[in-house]
Amino acid sequence: MTKGKVVQIGLLISLLGLLSYKLAPQLGIDNFTASTISNFVLIVIVISWVTSYVLRVLNGKMTFMEQRKRYRKEYEKIVNDKLETKFNLLPKEEQEKLMEDLEKNP
Repeated sequence: MTKGKVVQIGLLISLLGLLSYKLAPQLGIDNFTASTISNFVLIVIVISWVTSYVLRVLNGKMTFMEQRKRYRKEYEKIVNDKLETKFNLLPKEEQEKLMEDLEKNP
């Protein structure tokens, strides 16, 4: 999740809380009860978000980690393709010699 997305979600939740607080008296709920409900919902949202963050950290599913895995996978694919191309351009004798060397020195 990007920083911009987090800010958008935070603004949306804040606006929903403000809207529900302002509409509560029209539904027959007094201001004290409306503020109590709003605070409870906000606390539940914050605790849920922090818990999900901690779980993502513990499981290694952070955005940076995922980006690093994707980068590493693409990097290895490019390097392997280049090595395979160079290997295929070598004469058969050199290919066999390299394969023998690899078998001797794993």
